[in-house]
Amino acid sequence: MPIYNLARFDFISIKLAVLCAQSGSLTAAARGCNLVLPAASRRLRELETAVGEQLFDRHSRGLVPTLAGKAFARRGIAMLQQMDGLFEELSDIRQGFIRHIRLCSSTAAINQFLPPLLATYANEHPDIQVDVEEQVSELVVTSLREGRSDIGAYVEGPDDSGLESQNFRVDELVLIVPPGHALSAKTPISFVETLDEPWISLNAGAALLQKQQHAAMVAGKTLKLRMQVRSFDAVGHLVASGLGLAALPKAAALPIVKAMKLNWRPLSDSWAKRQLKIGIRTEADAAIRGLRDFLCHP
Repeated sequence: MPIYNLARFDFISIKLAVLCAQSGSLTAAARGCNLVLPAASRRLRELETAVGEQLFDRHSRGLVPTLAGKAFARRGIAMLQQMDGLFEELSDIRQGFIRHIRLCSSTAAINQFLPPLLATYANEHPDIQVDVEEQVSELVVTSLREGRSDIGAYVEGPDDSGLESQNFRVDELVLIVPPGHALSAKTPISFVETLDEPWISLNAGAALLQKQQHAAMVAGKTLKLRMQVRSFDAVGHLVASGLGLAALPKAAALPIVKAMKLNWRPLSDSWAKRQLKIGIRTEADAAIRGLRDFLCHP
C-alpha cells in the first residue's frame, strides 16, 4: 500500500474535486466551495500531487474526470456524506438524542402506515431521532444499498438482493375515476378494461407504475400514460380535472375520493394486492434492527 501524507487531504479540496467531477467546471466548483478561482486551481493541482494521479483532463470547455478522477469523486462523495452524518450526530447529542436513524420510504408506506408508528416509536424512544425521506420504491432500495439511508420501506418489486427484508404491510390498489365516467358503474374492474383510457401515474421508479406497465405489456397493450406526478394528492387533482384515470392504494385513495368527489372501484387483478417490505443492510446495528422489528411487529 502506498503511504499518503494525510495532512495534504482536507475536506474543502475533496469537495472541490467532487464538484469539479459533477459540474465539469472549475469556476462552478470554486463557487460551491467559496473559493476564488486561482486558489481553487492551486488546491486541485496540490490534490493531484498528493494523490499521485491526474484526476482531470483540462479542456477549453472545462474539466473531464479521468478514471482516477471518477474513482476519487465516488469515494469523495461517500467521505463527505460520512462527515455530514458525523455533524448530524453531534448536533443530535447536543439536543439530547443519542442516535440518528435515516429512514427512506415509498409514498405508499408514508401515506398509509408510517406516521402513527413513528409517533409511537418517538414516544417510546425519545433519545433516537428518525429522519424520513420520501422516494419511489426503486430509489428507496438504491438509497439503502448505497448507505444513504439506514432503513427502507418500499413496495415489493425492486431487486433487494443482498439486503435483509421483512414483510411490513399489505395494501390494495383501487381505480379512481372522475364523476360520471363510464367505468364508474362497473365493479370490480379488470385493469385491461381501462387501457383505452389515458392514465395518470407516479414518477418513474414507483412500484405502482412498474406494475401497471408490466400488466399492460402482458395484455399486449400500451399504457397510455398522460401525466406523471410525485404525490397521491396531485394524482387526485388531475383525475378530478378529467385528465385521466389512476390507481392508488385504497387507504390513501378514500380520503382523496371523498375530498375531491371522485368515484372509486376495486381492481380484480391479483397484482392489485401488494406486499410492502422493510429492508436494512446486513451490517445494521442493534438500533436499526430495533426500529425494523418495531415497524414490522408493532
